[in-house]
Amino acid sequence: MRVVEGDADLGAVMRRIGRQARQAARALGLASAEAKNAALQAMAAAIRARSERILAANALDVADARAKGQAASFVDRLVLDEGRVAAIADAVAEIASLPDPVGRVLANFTRPNGLLIERVATPLGVIGVIFESRPNVTADAGALCLKAGNAAILRAGSESFRTSSEIAAAMAEGFASAGLPATAIQLVPTRDRAAVGEMLAGLDGNIDVIVPRGGKSLVARVQSEARVPVFAHLEGLCHVFVHADADLAMAKEIVLNAKLRRTGVCGSAETLLVDRACAATHLQPLVAMLLDAGCAVRGDEATQKIDARVTAASEEDWRTEYLDAIISVRVVDGLGAAIDHIESFGSHHTDSIVTRDSAAAERFLSEVDSAIVLHNASTQFADGGEFGFGAEIGIATGRMHARGPVGVEQLTSFKYRVRGSGQIRP
Repeated sequence: MRVVEGDADLGAVMRRIGRQARQAARALGLASAEAKNAALQAMAAAIRARSERILAANALDVADARAKGQAASFVDRLVLDEGRVAAIADAVAEIASLPDPVGRVLANFTRPNGLLIERVATPLGVIGVIFESRPNVTADAGALCLKAGNAAILRAGSESFRTSSEIAAAMAEGFASAGLPATAIQLVPTRDRAAVGEMLAGLDGNIDVIVPRGGKSLVARVQSEARVPVFAHLEGLCHVFVHADADLAMAKEIVLNAKLRRTGVCGSAETLLVDRACAATHLQPLVAMLLDAGCAVRGDEATQKIDARVTAASEEDWRTEYLDAIISVRVVDGLGAAIDHIESFGSHHTDSIVTRDSAAAERFLSEVDSAIVLHNASTQFADGGEFGFGAEIGIATGRMHARGPVGVEQLTSFKYRVRGSGQIRP
């Protein structure tokens, strides 16, 4: 995995990376579970051993981001400390402990003519990952792709380039010790944004799928220009609906966590919907709690009346992913109105209902067409690690086979194996 910045002919460099990834993917597709797991454990150990160098590089990246006036939420996604580096290594090691997704028999049946047919999980091939400020994606994406037998081409954002390069170098140390192809995980060796365009064009057919991890402008560009399939979400417009039969204490805990645990993640709640049937008892405590915790509240007319600190919400607020300590609040006329609001303004990412009414919960879980729908739980559980996937390569909100947290199982395709005994078709 070469991590050297700059080259006279970027197109030639990128095409070479694509060819190397395709060759590595063939070998990885045949690698044993034991070999892949040994590589992952070695990669995790190397990240831990290289922690000081990773943090030193990160300090430079963070300083540059702050000097450029990047938003606090952006910096939060970029910054690492000892705990976060340890968590990155732990996630890689946890991926090693997952069942191997390759070779799973997904279905098997026998035809009347005696043909035995199996549908078997196979790697996707070469996965391109384009990401911005989250340096942990370097490790998460590389490790997940490796576990699923895929080669990975990683393009880090310029803001996290130093950090990602150090993480990639640590992974390379571990990777080499397992005897797997050195080009199975490659970090694009330049900050030049033209590399993104090269990847979106497919590198002469050598990229099988693109995963963007970043802001709205990046994801919009990828979805618009990519000539290969894309696993992506454009925005995380996540909602919490406090139903008429919600326990207030539970609602307060869930709403506070959903909004403020980490405001810069895509699972952060951006809109709070409160059932008019419980607004008299629930709205004021919920809004006051958020305001007292330092969260700005933009509300509809009913919400503005209960606290002078609430500012008026515009139509645009219902469509805004703040990624900051800001939330929009609306009183709605029951479950149906809440579902309608989510359908009208949401992004099909993650939405939650708080209620003791099991029938209301089941209707919400059934009718809300989001990748992740929760009952009595925080939207911040929209995370592959929390789903037991070890990590995630991204959250997909489309309707392809990969939806929600994209983990190792979602990074596979399948083929049919057919066994006969001399059958011919009449």
